Amino acid sequence: MSRIGFVQTAHVGLEAIEDDVARLAGGQYRAVLEVGSLNFALVGEREQEAIVAGFAGFLNSLSFPVQVLVRVLPIDVDGYLAGLERQARQLPEGLAELARDHAAFLRQLARRRTLLERRFCLVVPAQTGAGPGRRGWPFGRRATEVGADAARRQLTFRCDEIERQLARRGQAVRRLAGL
Repeated sequence: MSRIGFVQTAHVGLEAIEDDVARLAGGQYRAVLEVGSLNFALVGEREQEAIVAGFAGFLNSLSFPVQVLVRVLPIDVDGYLAGLERQARQLPEGLAELARDHAAFLRQLARRRTLLERRFCLVVPAQTGAGPGRRGWPFGRRATEVGADAARRQLTFRCDEIERQLARRGQAVRRLAGL
């Protein structure tokens, strides 16, 4: 590793990740949830409106701030295809032929366009102190100082609440545990 470390680590002031909680500089704590996606383009207009309304309702129901992150990366098609072809060798002939056809289709598709993976995350903060003379979020109330154990409990409660609400909408949620 280089002397300066990862750019992201320096940017967010990441000190440690312990027990599914990221500790940032200044005594701030965060949890990160990876949220499964819905294929918006494959549903009809009414379903799209219902999805948007449901997500708006979810955001409006939260009593704490969240940060929504969307990461778009090109898919490593070669690695996926190599694994698929390895598995095809162990399948009965009929299934192996389907796997090979699927691999050929993906190879052709990848030549014509860049295949992208979208990852959706919610960053959930624990309430921390606002500092001397400054007002905390929300609405100018003073925030109270939270220790590491209290932050863990608070983040567990908040993450469980988010997971319950999104599960009702049919979305999978997974709390990230490390880098």
